Amino acid sequence: MKKLEGMFESLLWNSRLVVIAAVITSLLTGIGVFYVATVDAYYTLSHLAEYASPALDVEARSDLRASLITHVVEIVDGYLLATVLLIFPLGLYELFISKIDAAEGGEISSKVLVINSLDDLKAGLSKVILMILIVKFFEHAIGMTFDNPMQLLYLAGGIALIGLALYSGHASEAGHGKTT
Repeated sequence: MKKLEGMFESLLWNSRLVVIAAVITSLLTGIGVFYVATVDAYYTLSHLAEYASPALDVEARSDLRASLITHVVEIVDGYLLATVLLIFPLGLYELFISKIDAAEGGEISSKVLVINSLDDLKAGLSKVILMILIVKFFEHAIGMTFDNPMQLLYLAGGIALIGLALYSGHASEAGHGKTT
């Protein structure tokens, strides 16, 4: 019976290695999103010369400017998403498989990537997800047209809620003895 118990416990312990599938696929997906955002950045930068064209009238230049700013926001959003997809596999690997030696004692060490518990992983991911939501809000706010004062009030309310979310996130970190 002891041998059967030992085999079962060994099987149970080694079942954590299934997390490697999530680590590898998240890492590859993150690299893919970095690639997409970088290609978007390249094409956005290649269109910058058009902005200086003397052939553009004021309205066309304004439209191009709005389009370029929207693309820049989308690029930032892509890089933030790619960052989530990088933090997630690092955290999973450290929590379920093994500590990453290079992250622990290397010269280049980031406190953002040090994950000691699921709460650390959730906190790191929630910060990046909040930033993605803020960028998305900004992206939509750029394209909005305001037909009445109530719409401006809604925008102001959204901005206030973003400020509150950032403040409460920072306050909760300070309450736990952490600093950013």
